[in-house]
Amino acid sequence: MPGLLHPLHEGHAPIILHNAFQDAIDALEDWELGSDEPQIDVNEKRVPISAVFRRLWTCTDILPARTLAVVEDLLPLRSAEFRIGSSTYADAAHSLWQLSLQKRAATTEIRQ
Repeated sequence: MPGLLHPLHEGHAPIILHNAFQDAIDALEDWELGSDEPQIDVNEKRVPISAVFRRLWTCTDILPARTLAVVEDLLPLRSAEFRIGSSTYADAAHSLWQLSLQKRAATTEIRQ
């Protein structure tokens, strides 16, 4: 997906990536096992949610509290690791990327 998602600048993401991250979280929440990995619109292009999570692996921007609450709901076993005011997009992105890969693998198993 090179070129589809804006690069980070010294660890900071442009607002379009913050918005894409939120859209990717929303799509992950709605993803039903057995269906393909969700894609979201970024710059008028369809992008898999895992690519959005991967792009933000090194983002040092602090997660907004509302986003953090959704991340904690999606990752209840890891919620103790996240802190309001200090957890970054990178902190959440790693775990959400892993969750998206697990859901993709589970979908593959269901289809076989």
